[in-house]
Amino acid sequence: MIQRKTVAIVGATGAQGGGLARAILGDPTSPFSVRALTRREESARARDLARRGADVVFADLDRPETLKRAFDGVQAAFCVTNFWEHGSPERELAQATAMAHAAACAGTGHVIWSTLEDTRQWVPLGSDRMPTLLERYKVPHFDAKGEANAEFSRRNVPVTFLLTSFYWDNYINFTGMCPRRDAHGVLTLTMPMGDKRLPGIAAEDIGRCAYGILLAGPPYVGRTVGIAGQHLTGDQIAASLSNALRQPVRYADVAPDLYRRLDFPGADDLANMFQFKRDFQEIFCGARSVEESRRLNPSLQSFDEWLEDNGGQIPLR
Repeated sequence: MIQRKTVAIVGATGAQGGGLARAILGDPTSPFSVRALTRREESARARDLARRGADVVFADLDRPETLKRAFDGVQAAFCVTNFWEHGSPERELAQATAMAHAAACAGTGHVIWSTLEDTRQWVPLGSDRMPTLLERYKVPHFDAKGEANAEFSRRNVPVTFLLTSFYWDNYINFTGMCPRRDAHGVLTLTMPMGDKRLPGIAAEDIGRCAYGILLAGPPYVGRTVGIAGQHLTGDQIAASLSNALRQPVRYADVAPDLYRRLDFPGADDLANMFQFKRDFQEIFCGARSVEESRRLNPSLQSFDEWLEDNGGQIPLR
């Protein structure tokens, strides 16, 4: 009988963690077993993971003592936070710190930390290139994750820093991201990206790439790995959406200042995010290799492939 290594998966009922849990549970030859960490043990998603063979364990990122218990005895872990659940970078940093501490205390052999760039390394707070938000951030949902990298490093956690990309699933789930009809009734995808490329990925593929990193093991410890399914311009995204939705979708490039004033939660944060990706395209795209992503995850989806399975769920307004 195979002695499997236990992987603690934070956010196992969410997008990234769920993708990793399903990748492991769907592989009958996997050397890993899943400890699915969640605050909602009785949720439909948690019950589904349990039926598939996961050990569902309660853990709350805001209660460090629950993380210490949940990480006890595991050989690997996947750590992720959900900024959009609460909108507080300080809370996100505290949660990441608690995970890093729990992993260090447990002696976890390999941790994947799902992170993003701290944009303040390129756009200092004093710069008027883009407005400062929440007093000390340029892109709040990026910066706190990037700042948290040091919490894993200073505790000598054997960590892989996983740089993720724009979820294509945002076109389904995120208010303000999906195409909207203009005054003439034409579906319009609005982004302040100019003609620059946006690295994107199916959320499920993030988990699958993380699984590839766990399978590879020690060579990935201490590395920063960026993943993407494709790097696409706004016009290319709109063309694919047009084909999938069977009606014209146009790309509208707007100034970041205009995007910040759009009427949906987080528009100012996302405007700064798109501006950062636009202004630092070579750095941002260069950190996210489609080729390495495919090596880690041979089933990596293109945007058109993702749309074939998911395009019908995009709300059209």
